[in-house]
Amino acid sequence: MNPNDPMFWVMVIIALSFIIIAAAMVAIAVFVNRAVRSVNRLEEKLEPLIERVTVMSEQGRQIAVQGKLIAEQFTAVSGHLSAATSNLSESLAIIKDEVGELKELVSETAHDARDKVELVGRTIDRTHEQVASTTDFIQRKVVEPARELAAIMAGFRRGLEVLVSPLPKPINQTYGEDEMFIG
Repeated sequence: MNPNDPMFWVMVIIALSFIIIAAAMVAIAVFVNRAVRSVNRLEEKLEPLIERVTVMSEQGRQIAVQGKLIAEQFTAVSGHLSAATSNLSESLAIIKDEVGELKELVSETAHDARDKVELVGRTIDRTHEQVASTTDFIQRKVVEPARELAAIMAGFRRGLEVLVSPLPKPINQTYGEDEMFIG
């Protein structure tokens, strides 16, 4: 195509648009993948901690019960220990809720990202179909008639050249040296 042709620049702009859309899709996929991996790592690191806290909470409760049975002197201490265990259990419940909410948020974000990627894919497909139909339309309505007109004009020009050309010299006329040279 000729760079002076407006259609050339339209095709360049469309190609650049496709490249930008593809880069955006790749960037979205990379960011979503990183977020999912970060949440998974966080979950893997918190699960052992939660299990340890749960075990510690159970052990704290057992100590509190044994402390009450052993002596009345330790009643106040066991009350404080029981309160600490209760607070720890509440903290554990809050952590579990927060991790659950974080998982839900990441899941929703991943779902939204998938929807956006599908939307971009459909947009690219639709744009491709429109470009193809436009190209076909231009081929049928502009290029083919122009080609036919060029062929008609070439034939017309040849016909005019034949009609306007000088008459050939008779065969029995002598030619000069220049005219005899073939080359």
